[in-house]
Amino acid sequence: MSAFAVYFIIWWTVLFMVLPIGLRTQADENEVVLGTVESAPARFRGARVVLLTSVISAAIYGAWYVASTYFGFSLNSLPRIVPDFGRT
Repeated sequence: MSAFAVYFIIWWTVLFMVLPIGLRTQADENEVVLGTVESAPARFRGARVVLLTSVISAAIYGAWYVASTYFGFSLNSLPRIVPDFGRT
């Protein structure tokens, strides 16, 4: 279940990186539909966005899986950014 949670978080993050790729707004196409904003997509390609997001997320998840399973990397391997002032 945690593997699905990690993949879902990666997928959701990648989704916001993929959404603007290839986006053509109504203002770019000079075809603004009455009642919409100019920055609305002229043609929303939902299937393409979902497919590209899934492929990129699978590659990132695969790299994370290999790094954690075969090389032993985990969140504890990352350096501490915030110093621990509570211990002496």
